[in-house]
Amino acid sequence: MKELKDPIREAERYLQNARDILSEKAGKDGDSYIDKKYVRIAGHTAWCGVLEALDAVLGIRKKYGLRRNQRVSFEDYQEAVSKVDKRMNRPLLNVYDTLHLVLGYDGNCSYRVVQAGLNDAQDVINWAGKRYQSLLPSLRGRSPKQ
Repeated sequence: MKELKDPIREAERYLQNARDILSEKAGKDGDSYIDKKYVRIAGHTAWCGVLEALDAVLGIRKKYGLRRNQRVSFEDYQEAVSKVDKRMNRPLLNVYDTLHLVLGYDGNCSYRVVQAGLNDAQDVINWAGKRYQSLLPSLRGRSPKQ
């Protein structure tokens, strides 16, 4: 049987790649990053990591019969997260606003904003990781009590 790829590790790898982009290419001057281009790239990379983690635990793509290259709306993610854990609505919205919009599109170079976004992303990925671990036995075809 083919071994399952761990999507949570993949999500964490995206997040680490975003941190590497910031430290190696964005440059820092005081409380700001210098190169807006790399801040945007890092924001987008981190957001993709969050989506990897959410896709693993929410099954949205399967629910709508979407392929890997088809888009899922943010509202669909919000709705699915709300059904699982309403307390995650605010953190998910914060991550969306910070990583996808403020960093990914606007390229906000504030060190504090960037770090807050990456920390919130880590929280969402950790949440998804806990959910994924509870789903793992059923994904492998066994009941959780075995």
